[in-house]
Parts: sequence; structure tokens; C-alpha cells
Amino acid sequence: MKTAGIQKLNDYLYEIPQDYKPGMRVPARIYASHALLENMDNAVLEQLTNVTLLPGIIKHAICMPDGHSGYGFPIGGVAAIDPDNGVISPGGIGFDINCGVRLMTTSLTIDEIKPKLKSLVQMLFNRIPSGVGSQGLVSVNRASLDDAMTMGARWAVDNGYGEKSDLEYIEEGGCMANADPAAVSQRARDRGKEQIGSLGSGNHYLEIQVARTKNIFDAKLAEQFGITRDGQIMVMIHSGSRGLGHQIATDYLKKFLSVMRSKFGLSMPDRELACAPFMSNEGQDYFKAMNCAINYAFLNRQMIMHAVKCAFSEIFKRSPADLGLGLLYDVCHNTAKLEKQVIDGRERTLLIHRKGATRAFASGMAGIPDRYRACGQPVLIGGSMETGSYLLTGVPTAADAFYSTCHGSGRVMSRHQAKTSFNGRELQKKLEDRGIYVLTSSFPGLAEEAGGAYKNVDHVIEATAHGGLSHVVAKFIPIGNIKG
Repeated sequence: MKTAGIQKLNDYLYEIPQDYKPGMRVPARIYASHALLENMDNAVLEQLTNVTLLPGIIKHAICMPDGHSGYGFPIGGVAAIDPDNGVISPGGIGFDINCGVRLMTTSLTIDEIKPKLKSLVQMLFNRIPSGVGSQGLVSVNRASLDDAMTMGARWAVDNGYGEKSDLEYIEEGGCMANADPAAVSQRARDRGKEQIGSLGSGNHYLEIQVARTKNIFDAKLAEQFGITRDGQIMVMIHSGSRGLGHQIATDYLKKFLSVMRSKFGLSMPDRELACAPFMSNEGQDYFKAMNCAINYAFLNRQMIMHAVKCAFSEIFKRSPADLGLGLLYDVCHNTAKLEKQVIDGRERTLLIHRKGATRAFASGMAGIPDRYRACGQPVLIGGSMETGSYLLTGVPTAADAFYSTCHGSGRVMSRHQAKTSFNGRELQKKLEDRGIYVLTSSFPGLAEEAGGAYKNVDHVIEATAHGGLSHVVAKFIPIGNIKG
């Protein structure tokens, strides 16, 4: 990144002043080490400063340490908008609405799972649909789809795919309010009705991981989160709202582009930042449709977790309860949510856009499960399939970032570059030689997700911790993975 004009506030926080570009309403900030900042693509700077032009934005636009260029907002972009006089922008949420991560604990250890690892990964691969356009575990009619979009994960629980207690450990209880299926197009419905309970493609995955004592950075918090044994097995699920969410984003971007200037007199330098006043009919329709997609994604991950429990139970000939299979937490990426936060000493309701960023509430805040209230909200950061993933918690110092944090390691190569740089079949064999058994429905897709296509997740987490965004609890190492 060209860093001329960027001011260093501390070793892990940089600011682009408000006079950097005409029309900026607020400054922009980047949480990163100097090395991470220099390696960000220049489009991040252009996109982030464009975000500051959004009507209603307050304080500053933000980019996280895993930031890279995206559609409209940079991936890792955060903006807080005054909902009364500001806008909502699909480019600040993304096409995969509520792409998110779910982490499960088990009582198994690596010694117990190793002899059966390949059989388990094969069963998970056979049972859980993955890949472009893959169909899901259940098919629903129109009425059931409406219920699913309204109820979220609770729809799965009510239909026998999980326990009521699961809902406590999902952000927003697995169900966003203000979801109205009437705002969802028939095309979006057609794409979503067959995909409930599927991973999809791209960077989505289901991963079996190991928690080693040497990778526990806060033993007390790890124990409170249920991580109590050296070599304990964890399961991470990364998926989103599939074709439903993508179509909702597509529909409303097109709609906003057709009315933002003619009806609302709004203009943005990048058409990817198409927007509408949040309180307008168009803005409210998108918000209601987006919440449907958020709920769909919660449901999707709940269904996948149910399939995981069934597979583990069959392979180990024990019940899920006997295997200690339980939900630690489920977090969102790619959302715009109304949240109460204290700004300049006054509580305000804000519309927080998080694009490739994660909510990270601090201890004592409302919205955290009672069991974790004293710990802070669990934060789940997925790395590449070659490196590892992290568990962190929210901290009070994240208030300056609207209680937001990073969401992954962040790409350094485009998908096209990765496919020309890596061979999927060779990568699969190299990973197995290193003790990571991976199955995929697409070898070109696997090449896109090679570790070399991503930033060093350890460096991202270091910047996240030193930047005051989250507190590091543990790192998990992959041993098995299924990818689309």
C-alpha cells in the first residue's frame, strides 16, 4: 500500500485524515502492523476512504488487520451509521450475508481420533453437501422457507435438528428480528430452498482441529470455554447464506442503483457503494431481506452441526453427549446490525456495517451468553487450512472500533492468482504428508485456498491483540478438512 499521507497513531493503528480526499465526512483508520499495512493492496485505501463518504457515518471508517480489497467496502471494513439520517449499503455487508464461523467442542483427543480420522472425514464429506450450487440436507416448500427465514436456527431446533440450549450460544440467539420474507424475491427463494445444510464453495469449510496445551494462551479462559485437555478435538464450521444471500445482495444493489440518485439525490464515487436511506422504504426492505439471509445462514450452520454430530456418533459408536459434542459459539461476518453503543459518553443506536469483520462485545455487555458474561464474547477467527484458527474474546478497548474485530487471515492473492500458483492435487498430497487430511469437490477450488494465498494468520492475530481489538485465548491446528 502507498502509505503517503497516512498517520501512525501507534504501532498497530494508522489514520487517514479527513482532508485526504474531498468529501470525506470522517477520518479512516487501519488496524495493522507496519508490515501488514505495507502489504495491503492499494485498492484498500481507495475503498476505505470512499466508505467515509457515506451519509450518516460517524467517528471513522475502519479496516481490520486482515483487510484486503473487496466489493464496495474492503474486506475487513467497518462503518457505524446513524440510522435516522444515514444510509444502508449492500456493499458494506457483502454477497455472502452472514458468512460466519461456528466452533464445537468434543471430549475426544487426537490419540482417540487418529485411527478413525480418514473414515470420519470421508463420512463428513459424503454427508455434508459442498461445492458450487450444491443442494442441502433438507428441501423446503414456500411456507417452510418463510418460517426458516424468520426463525433462523430455531427452525432447525423445532424440527429436531439440535437442542434448545444451542440457541444460547449463537450470536443473536440464532435469530435476527425484523426479518420479513415478503422482501425476498422469488429468484432468491428458488436459489435458497434447496441449499439448507450445505457448505458451498470458496473459503467455506468444515475442519477438525486440535487444541494443544502449548497453543493455549489463557488457560483460565480456555477452561471456561470448555477446552480442558491437551490434544482436545474441536470442530469448526465456516459457511453462510449460500445462493439466497447472494441473490438478495444482487437484487438490492440493482434496486439501489436505480433510485439512489433519481429518488434520493445520493451520489457515490463507486457504484459498488450503492445505498439508500436506512429509513426509506427501499432501505427497510433491504434490511428485512438481509435479516432473512442472516437467519438462513444461522439455520444452515445449525443443520451442518447436526450432521457432524450424527457422523461422529456413527464412527465412534457413542452418542453425541458421550462424545462431548457441544456448541461453543457461532459468530457472524457480513452483516449490518442495529446496536446500542456508547459514543462520546452518550448511548446511541447505530447501524454497524461489518464486511469481513466480527462483532466482539466485551465482558458484561448485553447479548453475551450468561456463561460467558464475565469472559467477553467468544471471537472465532478461521485461518487457512494449512495453518490454524484462533479463539479470542472481546475486550473493552474495542469500543473505538465499535466492538469489532478481524474475521480471518485475509487474502494476499486473488483466486485466479492462486489457481495459477498452486496445484490442487499436489496440495492435497502435501497436506496429507503433513498430517492434514483434506477432501474437496473441486481441486481448482482447493488451489484457491492454499495457505500461500493468505496472510500469516499469526501476524494478523498479533495485530488484532496489540491493537486492542480482542484477547487471544487459544490456537487450533487442523488435522482434517472438507472443502467445496
